[in-house]
Amino acid sequence: MHESSHALIQVISYLGALFFFLFFELAHPYRPSTVSKLKRWVINLSILGINTVILQLLFAGVTIQTARYVTSNQLGVLNMVVLPSGVKLLITFIFMDFILYVWHLLNHQVPLLWRFHLVHHTDLNMDVITANRFHVGELVISALIKISLIYFLGADRLGVLIFESLTLLSTQFHHSSLKAPGWFEKIFWILFVPPSMHRIHHSVVIKERNSNYGAILSVWDRIFGTLRNDVDQDKIRIGVGAYPKQEKLNLHHLLIMPFTRPVR
Repeated sequence: MHESSHALIQVISYLGALFFFLFFELAHPYRPSTVSKLKRWVINLSILGINTVILQLLFAGVTIQTARYVTSNQLGVLNMVVLPSGVKLLITFIFMDFILYVWHLLNHQVPLLWRFHLVHHTDLNMDVITANRFHVGELVISALIKISLIYFLGADRLGVLIFESLTLLSTQFHHSSLKAPGWFEKIFWILFVPPSMHRIHHSVVIKERNSNYGAILSVWDRIFGTLRNDVDQDKIRIGVGAYPKQEKLNLHHLLIMPFTRPVR
């Protein structure tokens, strides 16, 4: 698969999921907005634009090129053993999702990493557009980790494409504010991350925020004791206590936030 095809699939997946969840969350929102939705969208999509330009300049095609290189040269753990291709794909997905869980947890527990991840949590409402609100510093570090993982694991191009596409889809879904049926969320929550689970993670209450780190699978939170499902969804207030006002969360505020006074 050529780099351009990989990028095209990701763009189509991103836009398809964005408009799908956006339609349903506007038609059946979980709760009304407490601040201007348009202003939040402009800010978050501006961050997306900046991040896209910088990441393209730094890492355009690097992940898929790394996957091609390790496959061609039989490097990495998966290329040291003889396994069916389907098993290798499954191992790639499970391992990379676990590392994403660990990375997310570290972003909350390591003060330096939290400075960057804080930008994501300061959104005062949570919807599908929130999935784009990440400081470029966090994304650069994350990209370097992902490239290292591909090299270590020996993940092939298809495995990387599947994992990245599922991560994108899951992130947009669990940030969305659509009102999913209760029975669906209870079943989905057994293995995966629904909006109600991630909504707890975006609470201003620190004990609630420091839980539910899963990206695609919820099983890591179950295994390591970081799962919370005992929070009244109607009482969750989204955001970070130190940043309660939208006028202090404009684009320039978010870009310099990691370099200002640290807050929890």
